[in-house]
Amino acid sequence: MLSHGFSNIPHITYFLIFLCFAYIMIVVGNVFLMSVIYLVKSLHTPKYMIVFNLALADLCGSTALIPKLFETFLFDRSDIVYEDCLSSMFFVYFFTDVQTWILVIMSYDRFIAICFPLRYHSIVTKPAIAAMLLLVWVVLLSVSACMVGLLDRHSFCGSLVIQSFFCNHGLIVYLACDDTTLNSNISFVSFVLNPCLPPVLIILTYICIAIALSRIASRKERLKAAKTCTSHLILVAICFSPILYISVANLISEVDRDGRIISMTLAHIVPPLLNPILYSLKTEEVLNCIKRLCNNMLSNISMSKKVFTAMLTKWKVLK
Repeated sequence: MLSHGFSNIPHITYFLIFLCFAYIMIVVGNVFLMSVIYLVKSLHTPKYMIVFNLALADLCGSTALIPKLFETFLFDRSDIVYEDCLSSMFFVYFFTDVQTWILVIMSYDRFIAICFPLRYHSIVTKPAIAAMLLLVWVVLLSVSACMVGLLDRHSFCGSLVIQSFFCNHGLIVYLACDDTTLNSNISFVSFVLNPCLPPVLIILTYICIAIALSRIASRKERLKAAKTCTSHLILVAICFSPILYISVANLISEVDRDGRIISMTLAHIVPPLLNPILYSLKTEEVLNCIKRLCNNMLSNISMSKKVFTAMLTKWKVLK
């Protein structure tokens, strides 16, 4: 058994209410967005293939994390079976990494659209995006599986309490009694892959985009091109800001346990919550598709009522 080692967080009831509301909205929002993309053929494009995968990763990642937090806080079950700890760790790390790398693919999509607009449809194709997405899922699945699988060969001694809101790999490795060199190496690879490399690639992409926009003569054209990036930039900022805050705060002074837990929990919850809003309610294309879908459904219901009424009338006449 392992213990998460956190309790007595002030005003935790309000945080739990927020978590409950957030999880309901995450499930409803992301399932709705995926359903719209799946049902509307005009959205079967490379861009919305990326959005669909992001919504799927958001939904799965939140489901791997939030229900366990509910169980921990509501039923005061801070202890977790070691095998459950490993499986929880795998899914949280895997889906979190997938989310951040899909943001990288989104930045690549915006880079091609703005820097090479005439060649966009020949470069950003369905097979190309499918291959990139598949590579992300397979590579990150392998890295997460190796990182978690290597823990199973260690023995532990002393305290089995970790100060975290989920089974943190680094904290568990620290509790091991034997040689952890291999774990440290795979942890370094995972750290480079996420969270270091994605923000660097995104920043480089937007530097190129900014240079390309600076060469556009018309201010109106610049604003129009930049507007297509706002949803992605907001999501990137929301995703990486809590992690950056914790890192900077730790350099200045040690962050208290409760503050670290709340900040890192929000880093895992807020992006999946806002993703459906940013890519549906803020996107005219998706809103129009939702309206058409609703109109078609209402039309089908109306048609079904008419058919049913006609059949009922005919049955009464015959009777």
